[in-house]
Amino acid sequence: MYYILGILVVLLFLSLRIVKEYERGVIFFLGKCKGMRGPGLIFLIPIFEQMTRVQLRTITMAIPSQKIISKDNVSIDIAAVAYYHVVDPVKATIAIENVYDAVNQISQTTVRNVVGQFQLDQLLSQTSQINLQIKNVIDEHTEPWGVQVTAVEIKDIILPDNMQRAMAKEAEAERERRAKIVAAQGEFQAAVKLGEAADIMSAHPVALQLRTLQTMAEISVEKNSTIIFPAQFMTTVSEAISMIKNDSKNK
Repeated sequence: MYYILGILVVLLFLSLRIVKEYERGVIFFLGKCKGMRGPGLIFLIPIFEQMTRVQLRTITMAIPSQKIISKDNVSIDIAAVAYYHVVDPVKATIAIENVYDAVNQISQTTVRNVVGQFQLDQLLSQTSQINLQIKNVIDEHTEPWGVQVTAVEIKDIILPDNMQRAMAKEAEAERERRAKIVAAQGEFQAAVKLGEAADIMSAHPVALQLRTLQTMAEISVEKNSTIIFPAQFMTTVSEAISMIKNDSKNK
């Protein structure tokens, strides 16, 4: 009698399962799927029923770095990361042997195929669009397995050393081009302002004389041994001397 009770107690403990909130239990009765149960405490018919646990939490999967040839024949190494979760535990158990390995392999293949359709400049400037395209392609393959891919992100792009040097030279040349354009625009604006100033001074000769005297005053501040007399100043002096001579003759 005690042996029977002991066996019944053991069978009772073996038939009880605790399924956590982020898990679901897929039940098989004599090898046939009977659906899923959980979360919480569930009871299994000993020997006849078996349970497979399936996690519903989002899984972070690193896509290993792999060499890829871009559309413009540049060899690059790309590493990415994918986020997915199981939405149908029954399909994830029956339709595929190992969900994690399957998603990992299809992700590597998809990254290589999609990235190979773009040029290097597009990979560097359109990363968000490429990530979305990779995610959609992977999601199409994993949907029959009861898996939903929420995001795929390219996290590292490694370029060859010669390509890095070439891009650095290109960036430097671009900066020099912009600097020369800015300098040329400055010269143009300065020339326009000087032209406007010349027009004003030509209309007012006294302004030109004042400007000449101001320039000479600025030069005199410096301790220079050389004195420069502008040609216009010499002409003014000659006119003044001639005027004095004419006054003397008239007297």
